[in-house]
Amino acid sequence: MRHSLSIALAALMSLPLASTVAAQGHAHAAGHVMLLPTELQWTDIPSLPPGAQIAVIEGPLNEARPITARLRFPAGYRLPAHHHPVIEHVTVLSGTFHMGAGDQLDPSKTRALGAGGFAIMPPGTPHFAWTSEETIVQIHSVGPWGVTYVNPADDPRRQ
Repeated sequence: MRHSLSIALAALMSLPLASTVAAQGHAHAAGHVMLLPTELQWTDIPSLPPGAQIAVIEGPLNEARPITARLRFPAGYRLPAHHHPVIEHVTVLSGTFHMGAGDQLDPSKTRALGAGGFAIMPPGTPHFAWTSEETIVQIHSVGPWGVTYVNPADDPRRQ
């Protein structure tokens, strides 16, 4: 049975927003942003297990607007089964992201997506992932963004 958790908007609102990137001088015209990977501002993600970091490029995540963010996972990271209220497009930028669909993290039921790999997860689709090396993925969607764990005990916000 899938348990629903409310979206942690307070946690999402605490993440850096695209307007922060633009305010740092990387905007070249109204709404136009260009930046290098070294200019990203990484921060911990309260809704994911410790070790993952996010750099929000376009947002904010808590509004019904386009979002783009990069997620950085350390080697040996495990992301339990979860789902999102909106579609998730994932592009692997570096490393290998092992993704699978289902209600429980099972490494034998994943597909290894290397740099350039891509996945689409429809809203409400339970999925999971793990890494064997540091991995960076880029996600894009239309918010509001949120994470709901299939097993509420996996949610780090409840720890």
